[in-house]
Amino acid sequence: MDVGYHSYETEPTHTAGKVITCKAAVAWGPGQPLVIEDVQVAPPQKMEVRVKILFTSICHTDLSSWKGENEAQRAYPRILGHEAAGIVESVGEGVEDMKIGDHVIPFFQGECGTCICCRSQKTNLCQKFGVNPLKSVMVNDGKTRFSTMDGNPIFHFLNTSTFSQYTVLDSACVVKIDTKAPLEKMSLLSCGVSTGVGAAWNVANVQPGSSVAIFGLGAVGLAVAEGARVRGASKIIGVDINPSKFFKGKAVGITEFINPKDLDVPVHEKIGAITEGGVDYSFECVGNLEVLREAFLSTHTGWGLTVLLGIHPSPMLLPLHPMELFNGRQIVGSIFGGFKGKTQLPKLAEQCMCGTLNLDEFITHELPFHNINEAFQLLIEGKSLRCLLHL
Repeated sequence: MDVGYHSYETEPTHTAGKVITCKAAVAWGPGQPLVIEDVQVAPPQKMEVRVKILFTSICHTDLSSWKGENEAQRAYPRILGHEAAGIVESVGEGVEDMKIGDHVIPFFQGECGTCICCRSQKTNLCQKFGVNPLKSVMVNDGKTRFSTMDGNPIFHFLNTSTFSQYTVLDSACVVKIDTKAPLEKMSLLSCGVSTGVGAAWNVANVQPGSSVAIFGLGAVGLAVAEGARVRGASKIIGVDINPSKFFKGKAVGITEFINPKDLDVPVHEKIGAITEGGVDYSFECVGNLEVLREAFLSTHTGWGLTVLLGIHPSPMLLPLHPMELFNGRQIVGSIFGGFKGKTQLPKLAEQCMCGTLNLDEFITHELPFHNINEAFQLLIEGKSLRCLLHL
């Protein structure tokens, strides 16, 4: 990774305290093409930060929300997006850990630092700013900071709303990083890479010489592989029905590939046969109950651990009988890879800068922001991992 100093053009600070008019990609209804249009962005209030977004990308959570797959989570008009990087334009009252001009990463799983969860080392959840798909307004006053040019509210998304040239976030959902870090790559730490790498490091605690199976080789699954590779896993099996994912998988450490369509036995039987009874860790990155069950059964009896990363639609239930847990296998969910955003993302950014993690493999396409609908289509067709949008 290029770790030389990166210079990014920024707007003069005379906008602080004023409403900014800028371009944003607005979702007006489920599945409707996003509309690039002028919006108004209010100044940050107490403990809020307004950020000039320079780079953003699209993940499957944006895709499912854009489609409106869960009716209870619909809110329109809305500015989606939650994977980005930018520069602080202004800060609200009480913000002391960031200032104008700081390079920052927004993140959807906030960290207030004071609640019982934030004070615990056992979780990265936050009682006040944790991810909530139903939340569409700011915590301070229950209102939005976005509005149309005629003054009607535009709703927020996942504490972030990065499909906009400017966005307002709770300070608990944005963190300062080294100014030498290349922001176009750091944007990946907002979601996909952190989620996958953290699942391998923080949640599973993959050990050297262990075996791993990853179900679903999108950006999150490949990030799991990268994390497992760094931890010294000896066997990393990638499972996906899209064979084009296999070439990319080799670059991040996957040692063997399985396409379920090529098998005449269940995937877990194949994995059991090539691993002397099952892998030490499996990761479900699809959001499909049948895949989750295969991942669970692919782990070794006695100690196998399955980490659930896929987003499953409601009201689905785990495809397990309670007695199956008596065989020693475990299953656990993970949000944002177990990372505490405020306290741990800066260190992760440093590890990327020094080459511990390779982010280059995850950016497969780059487009100008006004081509965002094209970027969505690339993801729908399975042609991209991350399409980086330049704002």
